[in-house]
Amino acid sequence: MINKTKRAIFESAIKVFSKSGYDGATVDDIAANAGVAKGTLYYHFKSKEEIFRFIITEGIEVIKEELQDVLSKDEDALSKMKNLCRVQLNLVYQNKDFFKVIMSQLWGQELRQLELRDIIEKYVESIEKYVTEAIEAGIIKKGEPKFMAYTFLGVLCSAGIYELLNTQETNVDDVIDNLVMYILKGIQV
Repeated sequence: MINKTKRAIFESAIKVFSKSGYDGATVDDIAANAGVAKGTLYYHFKSKEEIFRFIITEGIEVIKEELQDVLSKDEDALSKMKNLCRVQLNLVYQNKDFFKVIMSQLWGQELRQLELRDIIEKYVESIEKYVTEAIEAGIIKKGEPKFMAYTFLGVLCSAGIYELLNTQETNVDDVIDNLVMYILKGIQV
């Protein structure tokens, strides 16, 4: 658990990076938005790069913990896949700014972008466990679990982008039902 000051910096940094992008964000903006002195911020973090690394690592950890809490219940593989969709989409709804930061920094060859891709790869490995379980249970057809996990994440990200850009009010359960149907049953007629 992070302390109150680091929590304020965490939330502020997400807002600032989301609004201004990594290059446009400044330590001054993050400190001001967090309501802390610049010196206080530097007491906790040495650089903007370190702040970025912290919000990504901490944010992904929160997502993994929430997934683990939901998916650790004794349920069948199909229920786990549906719950995986539900948790991830709810997290996109609740943390739009965090996902904007992630999406904006996935590409490129800067060290922070390479580190982010490593973190995402470890996250996909956690999804891969549930895909493998669903294959073994006969819920989804046999295939390459790692590729399927990336595909699953990609479809979830696409649904998240749909929700970020869609101006109409949608019901998250309807989106989840459609997503599960399209992932598990395909789009072929």
